[in-house]
Amino acid sequence: MNLPIETDNLTRDYRQVRAVDNLSLRVREGEIYGFLGPNGAGKTTTIRMLLGMIRPTAGEARVLGTRVRLGSPKPWSDVGYMVEDPHAYPELTVWENLEAARRLHPGTPPRAVGEILARLNLTAYSNRRAATLSHGNAQRLGLAKALLHSPRLLILDEPANGLDPAGIVEIRQLLLELTRDHGGTVFMSSHILAEVARLAGRIGIIHQGRLLQELDAADLERNRSRRLLVRTRESELAEHAQPAQHAQQAQHAQHALLAAGHPAELLPDGTLVLKNTLAVEHPDEINRLLVAAGAAPTHLVVEEEELEQYFLRLVGLPGGLPGGLPGGLQDE
Repeated sequence: MNLPIETDNLTRDYRQVRAVDNLSLRVREGEIYGFLGPNGAGKTTTIRMLLGMIRPTAGEARVLGTRVRLGSPKPWSDVGYMVEDPHAYPELTVWENLEAARRLHPGTPPRAVGEILARLNLTAYSNRRAATLSHGNAQRLGLAKALLHSPRLLILDEPANGLDPAGIVEIRQLLLELTRDHGGTVFMSSHILAEVARLAGRIGIIHQGRLLQELDAADLERNRSRRLLVRTRESELAEHAQPAQHAQQAQHAQHALLAAGHPAELLPDGTLVLKNTLAVEHPDEINRLLVAAGAAPTHLVVEEEELEQYFLRLVGLPGGLPGGLPGGLQDE
């Protein structure tokens, strides 16, 4: 069975800059696939190649079983898309813009315009010129054009841009409805991990044109870094001690943990940081060990990496928790 989207070593160069680097993706039918990366990672360039807007330097893409070629009529009757800022005829009304879009998709009934206006809460703006719309409503109009002909595949570039929180929830429900109730497939790019995590069944993370990691939503939770933070009565007293005494007292608890097979990093403020799985999953055991060593904890807490921190750590940007990349991935 043909996959809705397949790419093999897809590459795009702009003079001396490689915007997309040997990208191989497989998007399954009926799923929401989140294409995640910081601004400038290569997301929009990839989408433009998927839509036949630009030619790849190397590799190829197939959409709904058809190899993408510039100027080819296939398979766009079954594809809806929105790339970068949504475009509209500025002097036409919202209704007229959608009617023009409908006529480009033979077989789409006239009633589809009114239906999509209602679904995206644009009915009140149907007679307003597109040029007068707020950025959020212009984004809604772009989404309405993409959804108008009930496509099998929806390709969206940053669909939540410019939307208020209520609008983001509405779009989330629309995309879930498209896949759950109508069997459609959604490929959406974003730089906002938390929003993608709420929607996508699978996530591909791209940085500097390369696919760093591809994982299921459940794997995302497992890959987030966790660490155990410990402060003892000794470490708190040591804050007011002489430097030599400070080091001796803080290291006592550290040595006790190491002797029990739990290496711990000692921070300048006297906090001990444990990252090994056994310690993180059994803080009660760490508490018992320290009490027995005469260094009873006054603070014992498991700190879990936020989604945004995980994303920043993965792509090597400041803001993630310290530590290596998950899953054996090498930082490049």
